[in-house]
Parts: sequence; C-alpha cells; structure tokens
Amino acid sequence: MRTYREKRDFGRTAEPSGGAPSETGDVFVIQKHAARRLHYDLRLELDGVMLSWAIPKGPSFDTKQRRLAVRTEDHPLDYAGFEGIIPKGEYGGGAMIVWDRGRWTCAGDPRAQLDEGHLRFTLEGEKVHGRWHLLRTKGFDDADGNGKGESWLFFKGKDEHVDPSRDLVNERPESIVSGKTIEDLQADG
Repeated sequence: MRTYREKRDFGRTAEPSGGAPSETGDVFVIQKHAARRLHYDLRLELDGVMLSWAIPKGPSFDTKQRRLAVRTEDHPLDYAGFEGIIPKGEYGGGAMIVWDRGRWTCAGDPRAQLDEGHLRFTLEGEKVHGRWHLLRTKGFDDADGNGKGESWLFFKGKDEHVDPSRDLVNERPESIVSGKTIEDLQADG
C-alpha cells in the first residue's frame, strides 16, 4: 500500500486512501479507466488489499483470446467502489467507472498460485461469469517486489459461459453503479 499512497496526492484526488476489509474477503471489481490509454483494471481482494492488473483490451468470453494483464500496485479495499474523475496531472488521471463487480473464488490456495505464476479462479459478477486464468509471463518485479511491470495473460477458462461471438466490452460499456459510460462521466466533468 505504500507504493499506492506515494503515487497519489489525496488532497487533489477523490480516490480512497484505504479502508476495512469486506466481510467475506472475496470481492472482485473490473474498472474501466480512461487514463493515458483506455484499459480495464482487474482487482481481486486478498489479504486485506485489492491485487491489481491493468488489462488494455478488457475481458473476452473467447478461450482463445489471451489478454495482456500488467500487474500494478496493490490498491486499498475501498477502491472497489471508486468511480469518478482522477484529476489531470495525478497518477492515473482520467475517468474511471465500476464496469463490473462481484465475488471471486480460487480453485486452491491463491497465494501459492500467485507464487507459481498461474492463478485459476471463478468470477461471479453482473457481466463476467465463470472460470478465468491469470498466467505470469517472463516479467520482473521492481525493488519493492510489488510486481510493477510484471506481465501476465488474462483469459477465459472452459465452462458454460464461453461464447466467442460475444464482444462484452462493447456490448455492455456502462457502469454497474451509475449506469454511465466513460464518455458520460467525462462529459459531466
């Protein structure tokens, strides 16, 4: 969390600085984030923080689509509900919506799987369902060991929710919290 806090000026941004764990400890969120480049942030609650990956193209229901997922710093748990505008000039400046949210479960010990570089899990959200994988590729940790720059692949596991014909990110661009799109939020200023 130190890296997260060092990158932000909480006097300028409405982003949360930290909060209490959820009662169940299994929250996930996917936030659509129009920073320098549009991307989706996958966050999984584990050990009192939200583990985070930036996914440039967002999730796909096609098992053959491997999406780049770059590990970013852990975020506070209350970030799972953050929707708004991060001021220009601040780290991650731009509009962010809560694109999907729900519960996640891991097939096995998530800590051991993260160490091994292959996390196998299930997401049950409003938009995204079923089995998913995060597979670490050759990447690197920074000096703090927080995974900055660490590359993973995010992809759909085989189950009844597989549907290569669906383009979920374009089919359902709106926030599950406000019903707004990124463009609506930007227009509201």
